[in-house]
Amino acid sequence: MPVYTAPTKDMQFVLHEMLKVGETGIPGYDELERDFTAAVLDEAGKLAGEVLAPLNAVGDQEGCRLENGVVYTPTGFKDAFEAVKEGGWNGLDLPEEFGGQGLPYVMGTAVGEMFVSANMAFNMYQGLTHGAISAILAHGSEAQKAKYLPKMVSMDWTGTMNLTEPHCGTDLGLLRSKAEPQDDGSYKITGQKIFISAGDHDMSENVIHLVLAKAPGGGEGTKGISLFIVPKFLVNEDGSLGERNGVSVGKIEEKMGIHGNATCVMNYDGATGYLIGELHKGMRAMFTMMNEARLGVGLQGYAQAEAAYQNAVAYARDRLQGRDVTGTKNPDGAADPIIVHPDVRRMLMDQKAFVEGARAFTFWGAHLIDKAHRSDDKDAEGLISLLTPVIKGFQTDKGFEMAVQAQQVYGGHGYIEEQGMSQFARDARIAMIYEGANGIQALDLVGRKLAQDGGKHVMAFFEMVKAECKAHDGDERMKGFVEPLKAASKQLQAAGMFFMQNGMKNPNAALSGSYDFMHLMGHVCLGLMWARMAKAAYAALDAGTGDAAFYETKIATGRYYMARQLPACAMHLARIESGADPVMALDAEAF
Repeated sequence: MPVYTAPTKDMQFVLHEMLKVGETGIPGYDELERDFTAAVLDEAGKLAGEVLAPLNAVGDQEGCRLENGVVYTPTGFKDAFEAVKEGGWNGLDLPEEFGGQGLPYVMGTAVGEMFVSANMAFNMYQGLTHGAISAILAHGSEAQKAKYLPKMVSMDWTGTMNLTEPHCGTDLGLLRSKAEPQDDGSYKITGQKIFISAGDHDMSENVIHLVLAKAPGGGEGTKGISLFIVPKFLVNEDGSLGERNGVSVGKIEEKMGIHGNATCVMNYDGATGYLIGELHKGMRAMFTMMNEARLGVGLQGYAQAEAAYQNAVAYARDRLQGRDVTGTKNPDGAADPIIVHPDVRRMLMDQKAFVEGARAFTFWGAHLIDKAHRSDDKDAEGLISLLTPVIKGFQTDKGFEMAVQAQQVYGGHGYIEEQGMSQFARDARIAMIYEGANGIQALDLVGRKLAQDGGKHVMAFFEMVKAECKAHDGDERMKGFVEPLKAASKQLQAAGMFFMQNGMKNPNAALSGSYDFMHLMGHVCLGLMWARMAKAAYAALDAGTGDAAFYETKIATGRYYMARQLPACAMHLARIESGADPVMALDAEAF
């Protein structure tokens, strides 16, 4: 059975040596001293490794079941849920006034990575609740916050987001769920939602659904959509639970992965709902939840790759096959461990370089969210808005690819279920699809985010990369980081220029290259992270650290990324500059 050990040392490196969280001046970051963050991460890592990880295979094998209208989670999930509740982990970065601990979002992100690596399906019950809380915090009335948030922060109640319907996923303007106003100010919600993660279960007293529906007078398309709070059990004025609402589970979806999470078809039959935010402005309220969810899904991509990588390394060290071509390394055995072979090293280095770069990128993104929210920094808000589709799309694509590579290290044994490697690949696969399929992320990036605020944020990003490179002029040690990053950044700018010159007269020229642009930008972002991590590693070595091996390994891993992964930027640019013609050459009937 696979095992998992939380990479707390690397997390501490990113927090304190790359991001330098204690020196940012962001309100609340002064609490993030090294000893304090170590204590939080160590405790979360223990819970992840000892409680959540052993249930990962259990959830995969048992799945959830629906019996007489009740959803039952896999064996051990309820006890694990109670352990997470007792530790207050859901409220780690939520407001103290509602029972949270008020720590920065970057700490919630670090803990979230460990929980996702250990048991992605289980963590989704908590993750969806966190997103629903964020939407209510941003758009709910004071009365709604007081009524729902304390119980949701404590996870006595959990939360969901209900968008998708059988005939409409991405194009929410087509949704049919209706909201009929009532004399008491509530609404009757009628319709069906599908693919609802954590839609119902037996671990919490109540489930607070956030549901998109159309109320009268809103017009066509997304402009007519409003957002409603629809509890599984109605909540009385004194906070106690009342009667069962008109919402039920139609079925639990049979899925490729994340079997331990109850992905439900939800039926709303005149259920009582309460408007959250402004009438007919539901999309804005829901996207508060979606944007947080997209960073969380980007995290899922590399967190699954991290867990798969750890097990692939262990297997490669133990599995004996063939001899090292440069000389026997295990003379007392029948063969050498496969980790001696260059192609196995290639796969492991791909995984290690991606995971560590993606961790730095995601933590930086979480830091930007803190900067935006805690310091009211509009530039940080604009930058994370630009980067969110990259974090989600690029990291989930590559995370799945790396999980498959980890499986490949096992050879035929990776295809056998008892080894557990297929679960990482199957679970990682959904992250490329939900919270906006990755093709939509690419369209959002190219079609909306590049031009946002007159292109201010993408230009700021280019300047940031340029400044990072310039800061190391004349430093021979950094040359292997700076030169590839310069080249990749120029290729990214050339791709943007191609869109500007061709996109207006032929929109397909931009749209057909959007996926490549997302990956090109993803590589540049990880290249930037590796340059910053290398700088921090050299600084530690220069200061005479007692753990030189860690920093030397960090530098070597970064050099691998710059030499072996960043050249993909040239390929993506070539594809973009080929324009729309190769993509659109066939008539629809020719496929």
